[in-house]
Amino acid sequence: MSDGLRARTEAVFAVGGPLAQADPGYRLRPQQLEFARAVCDALQAREVLVAEAGTGVGKTFAYLVPLLLSGQRALVSTATKSLQDQLFLRDLPRLLQTLGLPLHTALLKGRSSYLCRHRLQQARLSAQLPDRFAVRQLARIEAWAQHTRSGDLAEVDGLDERSPVIPLVTSTRDNCLGTECPLYQQCHVVQARREAMAAELVVINHHLFFADLALRDSGVAELLPTVDAAVFDEAHQLVDAGVQFLGQTLGTAQLLDFARDLLAAGNSQARGLAPWHELASAIEQGARELRLALAGELRELRGLRKLRWEERAERPELAAALQGLAQALQVAAEELGGQAAAGPDFVRLHERALELDALVQRFAQPMASARVRWIDLTPQQARLVESPLDIREMLGDERSRAQRAWIFTSATLGDDDALSWFTRQAGLEDARTLRVQSPFDYAAHARVWVPARMPKPNEAAHPAAVGTLAARCAHALQGRLFVLTTTLRVLPPIAEALQREAERLGADLQVLRQGAQPRRALLQQFGDGRGRVLVGSHSFWEGIDIPGDALQCVLIDKLPFPPPDDPLVQARVKQLQEQGRNAFDEVHVAEAAVALKQGAGRLIRSETDHGLLVICDPRLRSMGYGRRLMAALPPMGVVEEEDQALDWLALLATMHETESVTRSATRVWPRPATWHPG
Repeated sequence: MSDGLRARTEAVFAVGGPLAQADPGYRLRPQQLEFARAVCDALQAREVLVAEAGTGVGKTFAYLVPLLLSGQRALVSTATKSLQDQLFLRDLPRLLQTLGLPLHTALLKGRSSYLCRHRLQQARLSAQLPDRFAVRQLARIEAWAQHTRSGDLAEVDGLDERSPVIPLVTSTRDNCLGTECPLYQQCHVVQARREAMAAELVVINHHLFFADLALRDSGVAELLPTVDAAVFDEAHQLVDAGVQFLGQTLGTAQLLDFARDLLAAGNSQARGLAPWHELASAIEQGARELRLALAGELRELRGLRKLRWEERAERPELAAALQGLAQALQVAAEELGGQAAAGPDFVRLHERALELDALVQRFAQPMASARVRWIDLTPQQARLVESPLDIREMLGDERSRAQRAWIFTSATLGDDDALSWFTRQAGLEDARTLRVQSPFDYAAHARVWVPARMPKPNEAAHPAAVGTLAARCAHALQGRLFVLTTTLRVLPPIAEALQREAERLGADLQVLRQGAQPRRALLQQFGDGRGRVLVGSHSFWEGIDIPGDALQCVLIDKLPFPPPDDPLVQARVKQLQEQGRNAFDEVHVAEAAVALKQGAGRLIRSETDHGLLVICDPRLRSMGYGRRLMAALPPMGVVEEEDQALDWLALLATMHETESVTRSATRVWPRPATWHPG
């Protein structure tokens, strides 16, 4: 049976096979075929496969082809909703047409992606919208709602995911009325789940997978027992998603949403039957006091700030805020409990009040063992979080329920053959592991340079030195450069130093900075990269695909070690130290290796790409772990001096300018004198 699936899979990838016939540019890649064969074996034996596939392998088709040919019912999970859409709307239809397979597929997202018709009706009557733009967005959603079949808000042109209108027209587990909803028969969430249960292949995302296993709320819990195979693409994000959604969270935004819903339902359906305004105001005041207690002396915040639970746990103001919140929620629950006859909204609001009170009580008590607590602070809200340290127990439980194939894949899952960075945190040490290298000729097409004369990352002069060097590189290349920073804090001084040095050099460069515009707008403005430099932090380290000459230099400010004050990192380090293991190697260096590979992966995106990777951290040269981190990178040629690096960039700029045959596979590119140690 395995040989039969292997043979059919090999025929699809063969020269002259269906893929080659459908795409004139198709080329047989041995690495892709090796991966596909391993997937065949895992499907037939119903085993666990953890596979790292380098950039350009074509891992999506490598797992989809055998999956579709096997006839097994399958679940495919990826990291984000946008990747879900790409897989479901582009890759799957193309492949099904090529293979001539009439399979039924479905796309399943979380509640917040689907229009709730009941909440839309409520929004029409009672929503307090912040501005005229939000009013126009609500009107656009109302018009779209008349003809949509799926109810997926991704269909609404120009609707920003951060729009304040979205929470008003979507449901959550907290406010959904279930079968008591007057519009239950028209529910888009229910419809999406029904389609998923009837499909032979369902595309979901990691957040949905874990949120459902924790809360049994999205339909995955019913779907998972029926599938023969579960595939997790972009699996390097799986542990973080699991830790986030398997935990308990109490956020000020949750509390404010509840207060808003309580007031809206009370005023529209039970006016005068309870002091709705006073009840909502007490909860809002409790949320504000909780945020102040958690923020402490931190008054101005930019981005996300994580605090250890111990930094606030013993403060009397936190205990007082939790006690005040508990009292306000208990009073609200008592009033709501007496209004059940007013309608299903009040039954659900009563349940929410009790659930929120239970969360408040949980965080007022000591934490259970083998878990970690921390505080998330942003300019918009504060959250208390308690979660497991990893996903080992959860995945172990799911694997023990039934024997099915589990396939985990990504371009970055570790820096050793056992892929231990991922398998250890996921409890998959017994899995078969496979590392498939990229088919790209990195040695000929790419260079890596670690400047020897740079300030250390902890020195005040480091950001300015990074920006100045970036300007010199961009000047030689005429733009077409990304600067990737490890923190938001250093982004402004690097961008400012870059601009100053560019002006001093007389370079005609436009510096685009993260935060000035949405990410999509910045990438569109970057365009072909000519004359433009983009300075970005975490959101630009992965998920960015700019092939060709548009991007030919990636400059990283320093090694991407995890923040030493991150509560989750600290808890993992403590756990390993208690086990007598080397926490620095297993956490800090391993995390840095994976993140560095992700950042470097922005540079070479096709067989014909060329570029330079610059890492402005002298620790790569001086510290013992430097060789391990360099070996984690693709096997690029190494340049030692700045003049060599600038000469390489100037050569790339000349080729770009003259539109010479830079994409020819037969072109002989100069090789450096020294070579990558890996």
